[in-house]
Amino acid sequence: MEKTYYKTRLRTKGQITVPPEIRNVLGAEEGDDLLFSTDEKGRVVVSRAQVIPPDQAWFWSKRWQRLEEQAQADLDEGRVVVYHSVKEALDSLDQLESDEDADD
Repeated sequence: MEKTYYKTRLRTKGQITVPPEIRNVLGAEEGDDLLFSTDEKGRVVVSRAQVIPPDQAWFWSKRWQRLEEQAQADLDEGRVVVYHSVKEALDSLDQLESDEDADD
């Protein structure tokens, strides 16, 4: 694979303009945060920071992701019940509750 190089100039206060081709690869837009790191060979790696909005942080918690994985496993294995209406689903939940009460 042939490397492609893009030139930019280091400006006052260490500022650079990220070439549009690189911004496209990163999916970066104005206002996005970029992360700079170095690898074991001393090369600089640039990536776009994935900032999670505070109102969505719960979705990315370890607990929620574990529950998502369990739900996906149930779907993949066919451990699902399809209801044709909300009433049918609620009636099924009521029946489960009745069955549990009868077991007590």
